[in-house]
Amino acid sequence: MIEPSFLFYVLLLLATGVVVGFACGLLGIGGGFLMVPVQIWLLTLQGIEPTLATRIAFGTSLAVVLPTALSGCSGHSCRGVVLWRPGIIIGLCGMLGGFLGGTIATHAPGDLLRMAFGFVIMMAALRMLFAPSLLPRLTSDEKSRESLLQYIFWGLAVGVISGLIGIGGGVILVPAMVVAMGFSMYQAIGTSSVAIALNAVGGVLAYIINGWGVAGLPAYCVGYIDLLQFVLLAGASIFTAQWGVKAAHRLPAEKLKYIFVMLMIYIGLKMIGVLEWVGL
Repeated sequence: MIEPSFLFYVLLLLATGVVVGFACGLLGIGGGFLMVPVQIWLLTLQGIEPTLATRIAFGTSLAVVLPTALSGCSGHSCRGVVLWRPGIIIGLCGMLGGFLGGTIATHAPGDLLRMAFGFVIMMAALRMLFAPSLLPRLTSDEKSRESLLQYIFWGLAVGVISGLIGIGGGVILVPAMVVAMGFSMYQAIGTSSVAIALNAVGGVLAYIINGWGVAGLPAYCVGYIDLLQFVLLAGASIFTAQWGVKAAHRLPAEKLKYIFVMLMIYIGLKMIGVLEWVGL
């Protein structure tokens, strides 16, 4: 007989995975901004110390990003919108940055990590909100995308942030590709899925190595990677990423993007502590 608390735990993670996968396929984002708050909440309900819960959530979130992003990438690649050269360069640099960011995160206070997470999500949401006003001028296929230094810079920067706060980095990378690098929206979404998958590898390695043998971890953990959460989240998200890919190429993604922007702002405010401060 499955206890109701465990059933609730499983169903909530599966539902989160469904939404994360769809968001990844639709917008080229890893979905960490959705996973991490849910994971932290569930872990603290289990009695896990908040700082430890935050590190586990960040590490496990990055582990889920890897197969989910690869699933979305395969769908976008079939539609010819993945630019492999910039995606791989940005991703490899992001892998290095992700390892660095993940290592820093495993030695930082949980409250600081949660505030950093909320701040970055807020900034990314605002950037996504205002980026469309620049699209007519910056998405021409004739615009050069061959700036190696630009790819290296964004790869390292997004990789560090990815490892530091447990997100794939697509919420930052997609607007950067559109506004700073001249990608079309669909090219940015497809190419971002390559980069964030590689970003995640560096972060996951950092969370495994630095969490190995740490006391107080839940059962079935490899370092700071919670294998139970990983299986439930990734098991749902891998399949729904393909739904997101189909929606991205059939529906006006900009309208759905506003929904995610509002959700990101809400989560950002909650993680920073603003909502609690005003009594919400």
